[in-house]
Amino acid sequence: MKILKQGLDYNGIFDNVRKSVDRILITDYDGTLAPFNIDRNKAFPFPGIYDILRSIMQSDHSRVVVVSGRSIDDLKPFLDFENQPEIWGCHGWERMMPDGSYTVSQLSADVSEGLEMAFRIALDGGLKDRCERKPASLALHWRGADRGTVSGIRNGVGRHWARVAEEKGLSLHGFDGGMELRPPGRDKGNAVGAILEESGESTSAVYLGDDATDEDAFRAVHLKGIGILVNSAYRPTSADIWLKPPDELFDFLRKWSDACGGQ
Repeated sequence: MKILKQGLDYNGIFDNVRKSVDRILITDYDGTLAPFNIDRNKAFPFPGIYDILRSIMQSDHSRVVVVSGRSIDDLKPFLDFENQPEIWGCHGWERMMPDGSYTVSQLSADVSEGLEMAFRIALDGGLKDRCERKPASLALHWRGADRGTVSGIRNGVGRHWARVAEEKGLSLHGFDGGMELRPPGRDKGNAVGAILEESGESTSAVYLGDDATDEDAFRAVHLKGIGILVNSAYRPTSADIWLKPPDELFDFLRKWSDACGGQ
């Protein structure tokens, strides 16, 4: 563990949680609650994560929210709780409440057409198995591929996707293990900001994430809390604390659960 924000008292975080009227634990999924897997359909959480999150969710005045780049349908099998947490998918374009109510923001005609064009480009490039279609974006995964393959995707499909992005008002983003085409105007930071706006003044909040796509959320959570980089290796970040998974992550979550009065 490393404190990145000067003057931050690690143990004081949990003292504040105990005193707070409300607590919100917001977390990314892949690379944070679950180790990466070449097969993203097998990216199961670290053993024991379910028990700790369930304990937090059962505590009084405690809210757990998962914010991910994955679609909600893709995430639900991995969050197999009797009472599921609130989930924001596709970097905030989708939202599902614990009661199952679901909303998704509508895309413009240009954006929808651009995503379809990009999907056809990926198919023509023989990348169907690496392509992930989501309600509001399109991702190409190359985790586990050799450097030559990755370079070929970037210089081939990536170049064409950049052209589509420019023509159709999309944004092309890199992430750990791939690249993604998505509409501008929504990111994990917007999702975190909306979550915090719904909370009261006396709220303790934390955001846990691992990737470059989590940086917007780290900056947004500073309104009422702290950001925590969960990664085996340090990188420049707007987060306040760096934790190595899984041991340091578990230590933090257990202390958060204890501070919430979890069992």
